[in-house]
Amino acid sequence: MDERAAIAYLESLHDMEREPGASANPPMSLASMRALLRRLGDPQRGRRTAHVTGTNGKGSVAAMIEGALRAGGARTALFTSPHLHAWTERIRFGGEPVAMSELAAGVRAIRPALEAERAASGGAVSTFGALTAAFFRLARERDADWQVTEVGLGGSFDATNVHEDGAELAVITPVALDHTAVLGGTVEAIARDKAGIVGPRSICVLAPQPHPAADGIVRARCRETGAALASVADEWEVEPLAGDGDGQSFRLRGPDGTLDLRTPLAGAHQLANAATAAAAIHALHARGAAIPDEALARGIAGARVAGRLETLARAPLLLADGAHNPAAAAALARALRDCYAWRRCFLVLGVMADKDARGMGAALAGLADAIWCCASDSPRARDPASLAAALRPFGAPATEAASVAEGIARARERAGPDDLICVAGSLRAVAEARAAVLGADAAAP
Repeated sequence: MDERAAIAYLESLHDMEREPGASANPPMSLASMRALLRRLGDPQRGRRTAHVTGTNGKGSVAAMIEGALRAGGARTALFTSPHLHAWTERIRFGGEPVAMSELAAGVRAIRPALEAERAASGGAVSTFGALTAAFFRLARERDADWQVTEVGLGGSFDATNVHEDGAELAVITPVALDHTAVLGGTVEAIARDKAGIVGPRSICVLAPQPHPAADGIVRARCRETGAALASVADEWEVEPLAGDGDGQSFRLRGPDGTLDLRTPLAGAHQLANAATAAAAIHALHARGAAIPDEALARGIAGARVAGRLETLARAPLLLADGAHNPAAAAALARALRDCYAWRRCFLVLGVMADKDARGMGAALAGLADAIWCCASDSPRARDPASLAAALRPFGAPATEAASVAEGIARARERAGPDDLICVAGSLRAVAEARAAVLGADAAAP
């Protein structure tokens, strides 16, 4: 199996990220995922594990935790999703994406087990499950000290939730409404699902929650399981010092003193993410992990996550952000106001059909002098006319564009050097914006 064949095989499996609505294939159950890993000798075992879930911010927090562990001398493995341009972005060792040749070899090595499980489960093996299994196996081959895994969807039934009695570190970032068709239509239901990653052996690090109900549900889960709880809201305080679109410095006060830190990521929400990562590293001290403050500082300072208020061009300033639900859109709107100087704002939005476009419009429409509504190259993309219609009740000057690239081109025709253009609505739209603006350089986020 060469590299092209490995990708073709992965894409032949059930993939919720690409398939709109109900799939023709049965979904992969957690029982099937655990059976698959047993066929591979349970490669998820044998390493210390940080497991990260939440609605927003989990990718940034995972990157910061991995960076701090790596700066402290650990051999690290990081698993995130989705990717922007290449499947190899999802698996990183020592901060670097896995080589395509190594990923292909990993898929080839687990294919017999995948096929055996497909036969046993009636075809219920997913692309995400296969990638998760490949990650754990490669992390074992690499002899990683730590594996940091980001949940794909929810928590309780996610393919990453395969650690007996819970992962050592279970991190829950802010919980909000998203994926309601799968996880439930209330914040409470979603919080219960995400709290399912917490087990008896876990330290649960709970980020500040915008909804008190989510906070209470996670605390209750910790009491039920006997897991230790580290609440960022209770134990940590963030003081912004200075910042702009190129990063921010801040003071962090915690149980053991004060740290002055810097992150290259913009927005108040990234300060909360940094505090959550710091709380996670601090919690590990009780489990014997000697990670000095200098390593934490380096990990947070080095965590650059593509598609999170990423600057693609200047004069006019062109940003790309993966905000894809109302809570993330509200954080984006605040960051655009607080972190950047601009005369007029133009938005290019590409939203998936299953997302709350009206809720996103309520957060963003008031900023915009014009909005171009696009369909990304995804079968899940919302029709531009439908998206524009959803935004107009908020007074948004919304028109249609055939593609993200066309939307950017039309915004650049209108914008002057002191204006701002922001592409948002989905990570798929961000990927197409990066490809349109950065060209070949977009392949290495």
